[in-house]
Amino acid sequence: MPSAEEVQAELSKVENIDDFFGRDGVVARLFAKTLEEMLETELSAELGYDKYESQGRNSDNSRNGKRPKQLRTPNGDVTIQVPRDRNGDFQSRLLSDQQMSNQLEDKIISLYAKGISTRDIQETLQDLYGIEVSPATVSKITDKVWSLVEDWQNRPLASIYPIIYLDGIHLKIRRDGKVENTAVYVVLGIDLNGHRDVLGHWVGYGGEGSNFWLTVLSDLQARGVEDVYIACVDGLTGFMDAIESIFPKTAVQRCIVHQIRNSMRFVAHKDRRAFARDLKAVYRAPTRELAETALLELSELWGERYSVAIRSWESNWTDLSTMFEYPKDVRRLIYTTNAIENYNRQIRKVTKTKAAFPTAEAARKLLFLTNRRVTAKWTALVQDWTTILNQLAIRFEERFPL
Repeated sequence: MPSAEEVQAELSKVENIDDFFGRDGVVARLFAKTLEEMLETELSAELGYDKYESQGRNSDNSRNGKRPKQLRTPNGDVTIQVPRDRNGDFQSRLLSDQQMSNQLEDKIISLYAKGISTRDIQETLQDLYGIEVSPATVSKITDKVWSLVEDWQNRPLASIYPIIYLDGIHLKIRRDGKVENTAVYVVLGIDLNGHRDVLGHWVGYGGEGSNFWLTVLSDLQARGVEDVYIACVDGLTGFMDAIESIFPKTAVQRCIVHQIRNSMRFVAHKDRRAFARDLKAVYRAPTRELAETALLELSELWGERYSVAIRSWESNWTDLSTMFEYPKDVRRLIYTTNAIENYNRQIRKVTKTKAAFPTAEAARKLLFLTNRRVTAKWTALVQDWTTILNQLAIRFEERFPL
């Protein structure tokens, strides 16, 4: 074991919290040294003599150097030196127990990330492995994820996101003794390299008005975002005022797909096919001028019967028509919020089994684990990104970094 002098020497090097708990901090170094000495003792017991003792020279087995091994610990990965014997018979019970513990924790967190309840995880481990793990232990293990959740939610972001998508899902979360249907808002960004990334999850207690969106956008700014070219939204309440105050140069595109669905609610079933055909001429027009002409014709054809449906397009036209300012490659990316809805769909697959989350933190923990699993597959760039990037560079020449 490390001596008091060695511990004191290590502590004297500490200047901040990372020096103590970080990957190469005091705790990690002392842990490694302690474990290495325990392994030496374990090998001595198996060989029948201590290190450097003379009888080892005449035995049928002896020490044979060391090999590096990486272990996962609560404070991060640690590399230790494992002693070897010449015959290759030495198998450390310490390391097998540690490895089993790590594998068990990984299995529990993996099951939890798929939305399986604490009680069901307990039963699964008992049925498959004969391991008895209490619900309290399962909760304690999954609680280790919380520091990762906080690190992820507060991590630095890119300075420029050409396109971001904003949407939300609703989860049942217990608060003040009551279960509330609570909005959790999600921001997905595409960076200048063409990579997609979920920028965060925000639990929307207090509604979705300007104050709430101001908090979300201020958080993005505080984490390093300096500019957003285009924000794609689904008619989010209060968003326009918030975006104007934080990123005043950002163009906003309202989701065309959602607008179609919303307006079709006011059209009788017998007329929907004909109305949808005439409506298509509006949002598929090659230019804004032709789109506005088609909208006028739609009003003349259907306005008397379905004035509410027509008016919903007219009143939101400024945000619906932003896409006509861009070439078709960019327009394909921004006319709908499907990119973020696909992500939310993956979240719903996991959260649908939850009757209610006991806390907002529990919800955020599961959302983070789902995010980690889903985004691990996001390795490809956005389709035709080089073409799109060149178009954005021309359109936003004054704001585009060269």
